[in-house]
Amino acid sequence: MKKILFLMAAFATFAFAGETETIKAYSVLTVGIVLGLAAFGAAIGMGNTASAAISGTARNPGIGGKLVTTMFIALAMIEAQVIYALVIALILLYKNPLLG
Repeated sequence: MKKILFLMAAFATFAFAGETETIKAYSVLTVGIVLGLAAFGAAIGMGNTASAAISGTARNPGIGGKLVTTMFIALAMIEAQVIYALVIALILLYKNPLLG
């Protein structure tokens, strides 16, 4: 996997000429990696949250309403982390501090 990643970075570097274009190419690769990792982590977290809520409801059906409310709050917090990653990615794409 590392070889593929380094090849992608090398091809992106040669695809664009000039120093600023190289920074733009690496920024695009970084955005893809950051958003992919954020989505992957959020999917795992949301799955664990839903699994724990279902398990808790199966053990004690009387508190199912409270567990669902807590689950939705936790899901919103997990999704907020992905939105933060998206904001950072958009900053890297459109207002890159490395370009001056």
